[in-house]
Amino acid sequence: MIRLEIPEAVANGKVIAIARRVPTAKLIDVADVLETAGVNVLEVTLDSDDALASIDRLAAGPLTVGAGTIRSIADAVEANKAGAEFIVMPHTDADVVRSITARGVPVMPGALTPSEAVAAWGLGASAVKLFPAALGGPDYLKALRGPLADISFVPTGGIDDSNAAAYLQAGAVAVGVGGWLTAGSDLDAIGGRAASLVGAIRSV
Repeated sequence: MIRLEIPEAVANGKVIAIARRVPTAKLIDVADVLETAGVNVLEVTLDSDDALASIDRLAAGPLTVGAGTIRSIADAVEANKAGAEFIVMPHTDADVVRSITARGVPVMPGALTPSEAVAAWGLGASAVKLFPAALGGPDYLKALRGPLADISFVPTGGIDDSNAAAYLQAGAVAVGVGGWLTAGSDLDAIGGRAASLVGAIRSV
């Protein structure tokens, strides 16, 4: 069983910004705003229009770029070829995890229950995406980590500047932050939210 480390930028920055269905032209501007605010990791979901083209363009820039909503080996391979440095899944599929890890690409499969988390970790996950995290909140993550302290969790879903620090304090190695952070057309607002998020977790 192979287990790759999560990207250094994820471990150090503790935030993965998630862009879902954001057009490439806008996403380039969003990426610039995020970087300026101190968010250095961006996950582009594969159900976005021109997702592979977006990943290809962003991979040439300063951000660490990953691909999300991966549900097949083929999608993971194509995303990696486009420049994705890590793969995030909403679920756990043993074939996908093993195949992409064998390619040298960190994988974060999704899980919610203890059994799912243990199964994902046992396959060689670099971290387990706790999803949807909002169903249990930071207290649920803290409870999970009681018996599962060896598992690295990245809670995702319903996270913003008001609760990100609580998830990290509960033991998360990073948090995935989606629509609250990247949705909307106002780049100044996105930058403000990103700065607030970075400020909220700075002392954790």
